[in-house]
Amino acid sequence: MRHCLALLPFLFATQAWANAPALLPPSVREMLEAAIANGNETEIATVAKIAKQTNPQSADQIQQMVNSWKERTKATHDTVIREARFTELWTGKLEAGGFRSTGSTSEIGISAAAQVKREGLEWSHKLSATVDYRRANGVTSRERYTASYEPRYQFDPRGFAYGLTQFERDPSIGYDERYTASAGIGYKVIVSKPIDLSLDLGPSVRHAKYVIGPRETKLGARASMDLAWRLAPNVTFKQTAAGYAETDVFSVNSLTQLQTKVSTRLSAGLSYTVQYESETLLSARDFDTLSRLTLSYDF
Repeated sequence: MRHCLALLPFLFATQAWANAPALLPPSVREMLEAAIANGNETEIATVAKIAKQTNPQSADQIQQMVNSWKERTKATHDTVIREARFTELWTGKLEAGGFRSTGSTSEIGISAAAQVKREGLEWSHKLSATVDYRRANGVTSRERYTASYEPRYQFDPRGFAYGLTQFERDPSIGYDERYTASAGIGYKVIVSKPIDLSLDLGPSVRHAKYVIGPRETKLGARASMDLAWRLAPNVTFKQTAAGYAETDVFSVNSLTQLQTKVSTRLSAGLSYTVQYESETLLSARDFDTLSRLTLSYDF
């Protein structure tokens, strides 16, 4: 009996050692620490996956190292945003395309777009502008300009409130100026690495100055969607659309894009724009379409 009691401490120590997590081999730890030091999320995930496969007994330690890096990165990111001035942390994109032909016909076409945005912890801001101009044999066949500002407040991981102010000019459809204001709520239906999809809805008011006839202001409703589908690391499909419904008219505009990264900042894109106005003063009710091949620069 005395011998059995004497062996108890040894047995407890042996059991504790058996239940203790296995130490991560120094070579594996150094490899993972090097990936974390580089700060590339894809590289870290790849190294961690291989490390877990070759050292399954140390999987928890490996995941703890990755989680610790994510927590430190998020804390640093949040601090930078929180302490930045409003004039800082803006990013943007410039996009341009066009054509010129001479001979039996003289024709010129220009398409340009610019967008800047700022992502905060809860608030985000987006400013955008577009120009589409086409002139053939001295006659302007298309002249469309837009500018908009859209603030957004993220009140939970998927839900948000938005505001919108927008200016449009399109004499070919029938208005010299059209101003839109809208506010409402939205929801991120899909949030994933390959696909992001959000929808929003709210009331709107639009004031138009027509080429012919008096000005008028109308109340209505606005709905929009924003889809981004990353088909490959350098290829993205995008679809945005917005519709307005008023008492006697409605309008829809949509933009379909396929963008390919040429370099870190330069992209090539093919886009197709559709615009429909149920009531115009200068043209029949129909779909107005525009195809564009453009280059864009991210900054």
